[in-house]
Amino acid sequence: MVCQEEPLVNKINELYEKISSLESLKPSQDVNMLFTQLVHTCMPPNPIDVTKLCNQIQEMRSNLIRLCGEAEGLLEKHYSTILASFDNPLHHLDIFPYFSNYLKLSLLEYNILTQNSIHVPKRVAFVGSGPLPLTSIVLALNHLHETQFDNYDIDPSANEMAARLVEPDPDLSSRMKFHTKDVMSVGKEELEEYDVVFLAALVGMNKEEKIKVIHHLAKNMAPGSTLMVRSAHGARAFLYPVVDPENLCGFEVLSVFHPTDEVINSVVIARKAVDLSSSIYSIEWEQNHTHNFSPMRLQSCKCLEIQPFNPLNHGNMIGELASSGHQ
Repeated sequence: MVCQEEPLVNKINELYEKISSLESLKPSQDVNMLFTQLVHTCMPPNPIDVTKLCNQIQEMRSNLIRLCGEAEGLLEKHYSTILASFDNPLHHLDIFPYFSNYLKLSLLEYNILTQNSIHVPKRVAFVGSGPLPLTSIVLALNHLHETQFDNYDIDPSANEMAARLVEPDPDLSSRMKFHTKDVMSVGKEELEEYDVVFLAALVGMNKEEKIKVIHHLAKNMAPGSTLMVRSAHGARAFLYPVVDPENLCGFEVLSVFHPTDEVINSVVIARKAVDLSSSIYSIEWEQNHTHNFSPMRLQSCKCLEIQPFNPLNHGNMIGELASSGHQ
């Protein structure tokens, strides 16, 4: 078990104590300084395995991820409000301090998507788009110029703020819609219309929640459609939840990419291989879920043997075997 004798864990725990004692996580000098220190601490590649942390640190990590999610949401609302004050908000996206990261992440995801698909997607869903839907906006502006985007978020105020950013742009406002819905209530008739579904890193704040969402998508997405999942690796898993390939039951995992630069999120691309909406699948999944085992696979979900590529000249493409026996 890895506990506080590990210097990295000790440093992260110290920052967690300071962050959790803040009166507010709204953008301020103290908040910005502490989260910048946290990101810089977790960013360097590190072989730490968060599944082997002691219970005390596991609990700290879960709480820290939730604090990061709350702070990220408040930061996005803050800058979305500022951007909405401009006549054309899309011309000023670079005022967001992490905009360059989104440019790199969107390019990375676009390159991974095109490497694993022969068709340009006609319809894309982004689940967990938030008040500042930069991934959808950057993909629509820079890479997918004719694609329709549907953004889903459970927060109506976030969707209202996001919609205001694209309204002044005739092209984007015609191709981008915002839906106030929990993804778990989005049914088959809607989900099977999408060629690609993006699952934001903070949809499903822990493994159990994340697996429930993935199970729902597996039951309702169209066969052959693509799921793009954001995950985290190494010490970056103190910032975002981890999605392992074996968690993607019902999908064929195509590739996993772990950046090593300032792009924090790992990217997992998977393809819906078969229709798993049968009651037998649902019953067997629920039985395993209830007993805290990994979800069952009714088919082998092996990664394709792809030649490694480097979408942004960063990181390493990892060909991982996502079989039911992989732990």
